[in-house]
Amino acid sequence: MVMDSPETKKIIDEHAARAKAGHYCGYQERSIQEVRDKLYEWAQPANVVENIVSGLINDNFLNEERFAKTYATGKFRQKGWGKVKIKQGLKFKQVPDVLIKKALQSIPDDEYLLMLQKVLAKKGAVLGEKNLHKRNYKLQQYALGKGYESDLISDVLKNPETYEVFKTS
Repeated sequence: MVMDSPETKKIIDEHAARAKAGHYCGYQERSIQEVRDKLYEWAQPANVVENIVSGLINDNFLNEERFAKTYATGKFRQKGWGKVKIKQGLKFKQVPDVLIKKALQSIPDDEYLLMLQKVLAKKGAVLGEKNLHKRNYKLQQYALGKGYESDLISDVLKNPETYEVFKTS
C-alpha cells in the first residue's frame, strides 16, 4: 500500500475542490496561475481545474486585473518595492503584460518618488560610509535591488536634500 506524502493534499470530488478554491480566493486576492497550481496540488485533472477556474472568474472570486493592482500597490506601500521588482513579481505569477502595465500605472508618480526618497533616507541613515561616491554607489545599488529605475535613483541622489528630510533622528 502506497501512502501519500504529507505535502500532497488530495481532494477527491470536484465540488469539494470548488468550495476549497473559493475559500482560497476569498481571503486574499490570487492570480489565476496561483489557483491553477493549488488545484493541481490537490490532484485535480486539467479539465476540472479549468472548469473551477472559469467558475471562480464568473463568480468574481478571481479577477486578474484586480489581483495585479492589489499586488502592485501592496508591494509598493508595504515593502517599498519599485516598479521593476513589482513587474518581475507579476510576470512570475504569469499576469498578462497589459494588466501589469495597468497595475503599475495605478501607482501615483508623486507617491512613487516620495517612497524612493524615504527608502534612500532610511538606508542612508544606517550606512557608515563617509566617502560620498561610495555612499551614493551603495545607495544606488540598494535602490536598484528594491526595483527602482536607475535614472530616477540618479536624479534623487544628485540632490541629497530631497531625501535627507526623511532621515530619522
